Parts: sequence; C-alpha cells; structure tokens
Amino acid sequence: MIEIDAAAGPAPLGMTPQRFLRDYWQKQPLLIRNAFPRFESPIQPEDLAGLACEEGALARIVSHDRKTDRWTVETGPFPEEKFPAMPHHDWTVLVQDVDKWDADVRALLDAFPFLPRWRMDDIMVSFAAPGGSVGAHIDNYDVFLLQGVGHRRWQIETHPDPDAAYRDDVPLRLLRDFTPNHEWLLGPGDMLYLPPGVAHHGIAEDACLTISIGLRAPSTAELLIHQADTLAFDADERIRYIDPDLAVPADPNEIDDAALDRALAALARIHLEGRDQIGEWFGRFVSAYRVAEGQAPTGDDASGLDIVDSIGNGADWMRHPHTRMAWRRLSDGSALLFANGAAWPATVDDAKVLAAAQWLDGDTLAALSPAGRELLQTLADGGYLLPVEE
Repeated sequence: MIEIDAAAGPAPLGMTPQRFLRDYWQKQPLLIRNAFPRFESPIQPEDLAGLACEEGALARIVSHDRKTDRWTVETGPFPEEKFPAMPHHDWTVLVQDVDKWDADVRALLDAFPFLPRWRMDDIMVSFAAPGGSVGAHIDNYDVFLLQGVGHRRWQIETHPDPDAAYRDDVPLRLLRDFTPNHEWLLGPGDMLYLPPGVAHHGIAEDACLTISIGLRAPSTAELLIHQADTLAFDADERIRYIDPDLAVPADPNEIDDAALDRALAALARIHLEGRDQIGEWFGRFVSAYRVAEGQAPTGDDASGLDIVDSIGNGADWMRHPHTRMAWRRLSDGSALLFANGAAWPATVDDAKVLAAAQWLDGDTLAALSPAGRELLQTLADGGYLLPVEE
C-alpha cells in the first residue's frame, strides 16, 4: 500500500506511528490523503512573498522556460516590487527555515511527536504559479510534503538508481532521465512522505503553496570530519608517532609495513572512550548541525534580565528560533543538555523540561529544580532564550 486516507484517523498518518515507522519510514513513499483534515495553511502566499524580501531570509526563485527548457535561479532577499512583476506561470519562490520566522508554521512540528525533534531540520515553504516547478530531482533526506493552498501534481519514481545521471546545463541538480511510476494530485491537507533517494517532480496545477517538513541526517563524511576535529582539539600533543623498534631499512625511501603499524597505533591511542563521551560528542554535533551561520544565538542576543524574576513577575519567554536543543541520559543517571553545540550537566527531569520547552512561563519554573533554574539563567545569558515582546 502506498496511499491511505487519514480522514478517519489517526492523524496525520492514517495509522499508528509504530506502523508508519515499521513499514514506511526510510523504506517507501506514502501518500496520506486528509493528513490534516480541513487544513488552513498557517501562512499565505502574500506572507511568503513578504518573507522572501526580508534581510536574512533564505529565499530563491526558480523559473522555467518551457519552450527552451531553460531553468534560472535567483537568490534573495528580493525587492518588494519583484513579485507584482512576475509572470502568471512557470515560476516558484522557495523560502527555507520559515519555522524560524513564524511561530504558527513552527507549530506544525508538534504534529510529528513520533520523530526525534533534533532530527527536524526546517520547514521550507514554496509558492508556485501555475506550471511552477523545481524539476525532477532526488533529495538525500526524509521529507513530508504538505499541501497548504491550491493543488500540486506529484510524480515519483520508486525504482532506486544509484547511478542516476544529472543535467549539466542547468543551475539545479536535475535528473537527466525521469520515468515516474506513480502520480497524484494533492489538495490542501494532503501530505506525501518521501524517504531519501526517491526521485520526484512536483508541478503546480494552479497557484499553490506547499509546506515541506525536512528531516536531514548528517553524512558519514560530516560525522567523521566533526569527530576528527573533536579528537584533534582534545588530543595530547605528547602522543606522537614513535618508532623505538626502528631497524635499518632496506630502502630509506620506503614506507614499510612497520611504519604503517606504528601510525595506526598512534591513532588508536586517540579515540572517544565509552558511550558517555561518544554521546556528548554526538549531542554537541547534532544540536549544532545545519544551524544557519549568522543566525545562531549568541550572548549578544541576551536580554540581560533575570529570567526567574522576569517570569515570576508574569513575563513569558520563548526559545530563540534558531536554538536547537536535545538531551542525553548518562550512565550515572544524570543527563547532559545540549543547545547548538554546547552542553551542560543537568538532572534528567530538568533536561526533559528544558529540551521540550518552546515557551517558558510559571509552569516551567515550577517544574525545575533550583539547579535547573540556574541552568535556565545560563541559557538566557547565552541568548538561547528570549523574552516575548508584547
């Protein structure tokens, strides 16, 4: 089965999360009709156009000339007069990280509690004029494509091709060959789940808006590079390549097997030890992974307020939109709380409260221990938490 109607529940999958994870997650696509029944998009096309004009927004316009099969890509931010002058067909504006700008869009993530929050990358929103598309392509990450406004026709090719060829005459990574074997027309509230590696092509039937919930995963190369950087930073300079067993070489220019063994032995002395140390490295890595440069919170963002007193006096606080948190239980029963690559010791209960809190109020304070409240202030001083402006 590759299509299901979720109208009768449970939303948004039309099945239990356990079944979805067992049968579909990273295994096969799934079209979910009525994933969000009577869905009203939290963002409208005119809002998206306005956001694409904001300094700091990650926006692109992709246009396609059908007669010449020419594709063009423009990057934002765009002047406000850009969109009224656009043609009535064959273009798309895409804005990434819309969840960081719009709390109502960010709230859509709450519909996916069955997935690790630290795996959530961003919500990208695209508006397309009739015929608008970004071409047939493959993504290397999981994505839920939720139709917000209008209708989009999706074509997918489920036969994996590890040697897929790409066009070299366009500024996009488009497939040279695409032979779809499934096709659907999605309306508001319908959602298409695609695991990594599934070729797909979406074409606007009318003026439409699509909400893409992306869950990126680091490549092994990225993991290796970050771990190597961590090991190098912490390495003891006194641990070096040594050769006390050196013998007179047959050829002084040859790197023999004994030299190779010594190099491997030196590397083996530098490694992450135990699951706690590995867990701290991974938590720091994933909490900082793909956080946009220049957007991550810093101490310069801090309000300078005493957050406990502020909340005690009735103020509400929020997590900085670009703060990504997670936590891990340690072998001694305590925990580490992670935020954008930093880590702090905490109790498990405090770590759970802080990692889950998007909005902070008196109930948040009541759930924290005295040490947890001190950590709350540390997070506020680092700019990870901000007072809500009235």
